[in-house]
Amino acid sequence: MLKFRHLCLAVASTAIVTLSACNSTPTTENSTAPSASSSPQTTEAVSQNSHSGHGGKAKININTAILSQLDKFEAQLGVPALSNKIQANRPYASPEDLVSKKVITQEQFDQIKEAVTIQEVVLTGDAKDIDYMTKLALMKGHLFVAQELLDLNQPKQAEPHIGHPVEEIYVDVEDQLNERKVKEFKTSLVSLQDLVKSNPKNPKLKTDFTASMQAIDAAIAALPDTQRSKPGFVLQVISGLLDAANSEYGAAIANGKVAAPIEYQDSRGFVIYANDLYKGISSQVAQGNPEADKAISTNLAELLKVWPAAIPPAQAVKTPADVTKLVTTIEQNSQKVIDQFNTQAQK
Repeated sequence: MLKFRHLCLAVASTAIVTLSACNSTPTTENSTAPSASSSPQTTEAVSQNSHSGHGGKAKININTAILSQLDKFEAQLGVPALSNKIQANRPYASPEDLVSKKVITQEQFDQIKEAVTIQEVVLTGDAKDIDYMTKLALMKGHLFVAQELLDLNQPKQAEPHIGHPVEEIYVDVEDQLNERKVKEFKTSLVSLQDLVKSNPKNPKLKTDFTASMQAIDAAIAALPDTQRSKPGFVLQVISGLLDAANSEYGAAIANGKVAAPIEYQDSRGFVIYANDLYKGISSQVAQGNPEADKAISTNLAELLKVWPAAIPPAQAVKTPADVTKLVTTIEQNSQKVIDQFNTQAQK
């Protein structure tokens, strides 16, 4: 797997980039930047305490998105290996280059054009903090499912989920880690991955795994406790995790079966951690909006059933469309809570 750059969650009304996680298909990435005449515009995102994933506003930068972000297009259009094809034909001077470079047809482009961008986003304020927390949450989701697989004596299946945080996420959060004076932990993740590959029965694996998880927790703790306990903040992180899970699950399922176990497992880890995060704020949400809390809790519980175990079932429990519906309901009710808390804060 290769390192990927510029994974960002823009929480703004002008340009919103959906955050996602990882893809298991190794591909050589053309990292050549667009020429000066076709360089992507940069949009500064200022936090407005909204979140991505609603109303067709989500934008994916086809020049910088990691493979699992591009999986959204692959799942929507039903074109196998489309993510890799988009990546291989970079750079793009405009979204329409997807057609001119014969990556997809005009008809297919018309279906996704509202979600395509070549704009970079510079995050500020709460948007930057939500992006930071979401990336670390994705790392935790990966390690959750890796731990499950190790407990099931499946080190080969666990190894990619330890590798993904290093290969696809750490590079995108590294600048923020440095800004927040967080101790470097990439080396620990790499060592852990190497140990799983070379000697998964080594007793040291357990202590190294615990240390890696604690390092991510320490990075999360760089954010103030008061911020990490705010329902509006946490719900936006949860939405980022669920958007990633939805994308990964869509890429995992084909003809009613789990065709890509790694994507299935990725999405499982993200949903598990999203549910854990919600437990921490559910009492606050219930106090302020019991109806929304019930809808979020009920749909999260239903969503968890989609992944009965870390080892995929032979037949998918729900279709990608079913999962999208559950995620959308959670996000819609989350937005009601966010709006309500924002209104109260302004009084």
